[in-house]
Amino acid sequence: MAEKIVEEKKKPEGKKAADKKPEFQLYNSMSKQKEVFRPKEEGKVGMYVCGVTAYDYSHIGHARAYVAFDVLYRYLKYLGYEVVYVRNFTDVDDKIIKRANENGEDPISLSGRFCEEYLKDMDDLQCLPPTHQPRVSDHIDEIKRMISQIISNGCAYAVDGDVYFSIDKFPDYGRLSGQNLDGNRAGERVAVDSRKRNPADFALWKAAKPGEPSWDSPWGPGRPGWHIECSAMSAHYLTHTFDIHGGGMDLIFPHHENEIAQSCAACSESNVTYWLHNGFVTVDDEKMSKSLGNFFTIREVTKLYHPLALRHFLLGMHYRSPVNYSILQIEIASDAVYYIFQTLKDAEDALTEFRGKDEIDDAKASISTKAKNCIKNLHDEILTRMSDDLHTSTVLSAALIEALRFINASVETLRKKPQKKKQRQQQQEQQTTVLSLIELEREVKDVLDLLGLLPRLTYSEVLSQLKEKALTRAKLTEDDILHSIEERAQARKNKDYSLSDQIRSDLAVKGIALMDLGKETVWRPCVPVQAANVVDPAQ
Repeated sequence: MAEKIVEEKKKPEGKKAADKKPEFQLYNSMSKQKEVFRPKEEGKVGMYVCGVTAYDYSHIGHARAYVAFDVLYRYLKYLGYEVVYVRNFTDVDDKIIKRANENGEDPISLSGRFCEEYLKDMDDLQCLPPTHQPRVSDHIDEIKRMISQIISNGCAYAVDGDVYFSIDKFPDYGRLSGQNLDGNRAGERVAVDSRKRNPADFALWKAAKPGEPSWDSPWGPGRPGWHIECSAMSAHYLTHTFDIHGGGMDLIFPHHENEIAQSCAACSESNVTYWLHNGFVTVDDEKMSKSLGNFFTIREVTKLYHPLALRHFLLGMHYRSPVNYSILQIEIASDAVYYIFQTLKDAEDALTEFRGKDEIDDAKASISTKAKNCIKNLHDEILTRMSDDLHTSTVLSAALIEALRFINASVETLRKKPQKKKQRQQQQEQQTTVLSLIELEREVKDVLDLLGLLPRLTYSEVLSQLKEKALTRAKLTEDDILHSIEERAQARKNKDYSLSDQIRSDLAVKGIALMDLGKETVWRPCVPVQAANVVDPAQ
């Protein structure tokens, strides 16, 4: 995906102004506090984010994580950093093998297929491609070398073709999560094995079993354990010391705890400066799980809602906070996205006749004071809120809304024709309005680009897609609505206002709003009046 990353257009001039620029702070899960971001190498950032285990379609929990880290990636670039962003694929794993055996499919082939499906979902959500997207199956040699180094350093041992990390050899184990050693017994993907020296020891290498992919190694044929892959691949692409390691909160223990242990065991200088973790997704205030029947894939959601609506919804909460997915909340996000692009389309239409005109390029012309203040507020809000541990929610709900309202007011001003008696004065005011609108539209687009909400398509095309999704949710066609509009017009002509109101109300319940503009009636999507009755994505 080729998408422009916004650059800061209006940098403060002079040292005094530059000193007022807020410092970028991130919450470090290791120190349990916000810290000023200072990369190891000035102007450059190395970032590793744990990717998906590719055995099925990605769910909205994945969307939550990778939209959050996409925003971090974008903001780092916005601040001028050269970023190497690595996000891996786990394509060798117990879950993959189990699903492949059930399907009678090669495990590497199955995981490769779902890696591609995941990339399609990320593209729909407008997540920028990372610099590197390594797969475990392509980095077996790096993994084996790291395991050999850990054994050589006395921190791992081989048993019957398996290799285990010795927890007792790493006294600092638990410093990220605060978990004690016994907790690792119940950790995800950690099996109890009497051959272990300590029940909390975890597998670095698993001996080959029938029906599983395997590779030759000094300990016999087998495959990597889960945790070692990220240590090996992050070291390969970013060295043993880099700036940011991210993932979901569920990965803090045991995955990231084990990563720290094995990475330090392989290289004593191993160090990650900032550990970042995003919050969980719940559905109607319950934990999302297949057993509860409230598990939604990204595809199930985007079948009914525009991908940008899902992205907006996810950005509406701080990345470390839990996100409660509900039909009402995604409807509200969809309505907000429609409002944004309808506003920008109206501005684009209003400016069409003025763009390129000589009088608009007059050096004497300038934008209004109100527009300058609005732009400054928007610009300051971005730097202040985003530099405070990426508070995207306040950007969406405060200065951006103010800017959109200003755009709407300016569009209404331009629609008024100058009166002959005051034509010269009004033309000058009109010129100021045009210039103000052009500058403000540009700033809003830059903000949307930073948040990953600027569409690749035209505003008209995106609005059309949003309307199509609304029709799908309402189980209606465009012809159905046009028929209702005609029926309502006839009812009003007959002065049957009760029927007219009923038609309008029935559509509003289904998320369709009728708006009377002069003699014309148009429709647009809206939040259903009874949102609780809207069908779930899985149905």
